[in-house]
Amino acid sequence: MCLRRVIELPSLTVTPTSSRPERGIVIHSRRRGRLANLAAVSASPALTVSGLCRSYGDVRAVDGLSFQVEPGEVFALLGPNGAGKSTTVEILEGHRSRDTGTVQVLGHDPGASSAAFRDRIGIVLQEVGIERELTVREALVHYGACYSRRRPVDEVLELVGLHGLGDRRTHRLSGGQKRRIDLALGIIGDPDVLFLDEPTTGFDPSARRQAWEMVDGLRALGTTIVLTSHYMDEVQALADRVLVITGGRAVAEGTPDELRGSMDRETAIRARFPLEADGTVDDLLGGLSGRATVRGGRLEVRTEQPTADLHRLTAWAMERKLELTDLEVVRPTLEDVYLDLVGGAGEADVGGGGHG
Repeated sequence: MCLRRVIELPSLTVTPTSSRPERGIVIHSRRRGRLANLAAVSASPALTVSGLCRSYGDVRAVDGLSFQVEPGEVFALLGPNGAGKSTTVEILEGHRSRDTGTVQVLGHDPGASSAAFRDRIGIVLQEVGIERELTVREALVHYGACYSRRRPVDEVLELVGLHGLGDRRTHRLSGGQKRRIDLALGIIGDPDVLFLDEPTTGFDPSARRQAWEMVDGLRALGTTIVLTSHYMDEVQALADRVLVITGGRAVAEGTPDELRGSMDRETAIRARFPLEADGTVDDLLGGLSGRATVRGGRLEVRTEQPTADLHRLTAWAMERKLELTDLEVVRPTLEDVYLDLVGGAGEADVGGGGHG
């Protein structure tokens, strides 16, 4: 059975030009005019979802969800198990029907599941079943035949870090290498929209970094990417915008930095405490707006006024000629924000198929 498709890019060499750090990968684009065409249609969202609802019996898996994804954007969809994330992504891919609402992907209704629609999207599932006796090259040729335009197999092998392994049978690959085949199958058709479901599961740090570079390169060429991942550092590094859903409804949307900045969370000031103490030390320090505690020789001040309390703390140490070693100010992470938003939510996604 063929995976969905994507599209062939023009004959330019393009490096990432987004505001994110350039990571060094170069992706070649081969179909002349694609970047000009993308610019011409950039006013139209790549994906539009309005009032989307889907129920399974009495369970409302998706409850009035609305959002847009712009062309060339990396859009992360986050949520706990049972949030409706799986159902939403499967509707966008054309694999699941909806009850009500409108959905447009590249101007197509995914529910119609037309060949033209499938020819323009790529999907990286959490796991793809591939005939174990096929070589890596044979698998890419076989799946690539589903698409009207294809990337050269050797280029795809290079992009996903399987250079030199094209003639190896898939059952002889490691778990991480097999995951790279899944990624290769998603981009063999050169997508306009690429759905990435936990794309770096099983990757070592070097392989994850290479995958991130590839995503940056695809973004620079105008590919729209819908990402689901449980690695918050990956979302922070890749996503232009994030939508957090729980109970089938959107609870937050914005850039990773906007989400971090919008939460009413305390900042932590930490250091090695130069005096013998344990427990609450508010009286000892005095004047801090936050709460100060010492555990195992480590001071932590939780405060909503980090600048003022950092000044008071360092002034207190300087007056006593004490050194605050390992001093650091820690902002809330994206993971902190995510956990605040979803709370204890999370049962298995009803009717879902692996998107969490």
